[in-house]
Amino acid sequence: MISFTLSEQQQQIKDMTHWFAENEIRPIALEADRLGYVPNDWLDKVNKMGIHLNTTSLKSEDDKSGKKSKKEREGNRMGVIATEEIAWGDPAIALSLPGAGLGGPPIQSSGTPEQQERFLTIFKDDKPRWGAYALTEPEAGSDASAVEMSAKRVDGGYVLNGQKIFITNGKRASWVVVFATVDPTLGRAGQRAFVVEKGTPGFECSRLVDKMGLRANETAELLFTDCFVPDENLLGGEELYKQKEKGASGFATAMKTFDSTRPIVASMAIGIARAAYEYTLDMVKREYPKQSRLIHVAADQLAKMDAQISAARLLTWEAAWKADMGIANAQEAAMCKAYAGESALQVCANSLELLGPVGIQDHIVEKLYRDVKVFDIFEGTNEIQHLVIARRQYEPYGIRV
Repeated sequence: MISFTLSEQQQQIKDMTHWFAENEIRPIALEADRLGYVPNDWLDKVNKMGIHLNTTSLKSEDDKSGKKSKKEREGNRMGVIATEEIAWGDPAIALSLPGAGLGGPPIQSSGTPEQQERFLTIFKDDKPRWGAYALTEPEAGSDASAVEMSAKRVDGGYVLNGQKIFITNGKRASWVVVFATVDPTLGRAGQRAFVVEKGTPGFECSRLVDKMGLRANETAELLFTDCFVPDENLLGGEELYKQKEKGASGFATAMKTFDSTRPIVASMAIGIARAAYEYTLDMVKREYPKQSRLIHVAADQLAKMDAQISAARLLTWEAAWKADMGIANAQEAAMCKAYAGESALQVCANSLELLGPVGIQDHIVEKLYRDVKVFDIFEGTNEIQHLVIARRQYEPYGIRV
């Protein structure tokens, strides 16, 4: 069974990340939003403090040798607990923290031991570094199987041609996990995943995207023009893609990644909603006249908001717990991501309504409302999440949705 009480270690992580969010992130949130970037000196300081946006960690020696550790894994639960607190401080700055980011899980799940060592250990030095994950294209966003970026087999590797858009930390990343197809007629089976390193000829950032929300976080458009990637950068190596009976493909790697990252995204949405809710609750307690009809209307709204946040958190914890236990969690990951995104948007909208003129431009809740909108879009739109859930529901009956 899942325990609803945090362990001592989990509580320490929660307390530490909340302190960091309150004292280091929140004070610069509005200014970073106005600037459109997070100051480099702040990122240097954070990196030296050892705080990173890592959604995975290197395997222990016991894991590499095939022996199971007696200690229960809880990395995914630690991740969602910490991410909620960091996003409570500011989601755009949270996404800007140095680390492997969304590029970490596919390397951890599908990369060879050599690739894991080579690409994941670079985040241990004193210099801030980033990883990135590039799946989305102009004509392939929600439908990940529609990737058109080509990967042509040549002597010693592959040549990539195509475009990727809306890539978090894509310009400054030391490497990017990129998805391409060796043959569009093969559909999902033709997809491959590559790790493309910064400075590779034919790989460039064509522009940074101006956005409504998450303005302080770098979002890039990437171009690949006759970009040669050596065999050793094919994620998992050639042997992985020969295992047809296991359904090995770049598409399978992408989907496995989402099972790990969607709870993280959900926890960010929860942190945003909680920040808006807590600010609004405090303001209502201070400013609304007591014993008036207004206080009763506000109390009803706030009660609903609190329930939505709590429900989203429990869905997210379940998805993270299943991931830690090695239990398939695609349905739970889709559920928490969809519900948290929808609920957080509603909570922020209700907060603005209760704040009235106070919550106008250059206010933290107004910023949170702009930030939260993308959470029902990226990492798969809510319509895609509903499709994932529906497929799991009908699968036992042999019905294809």
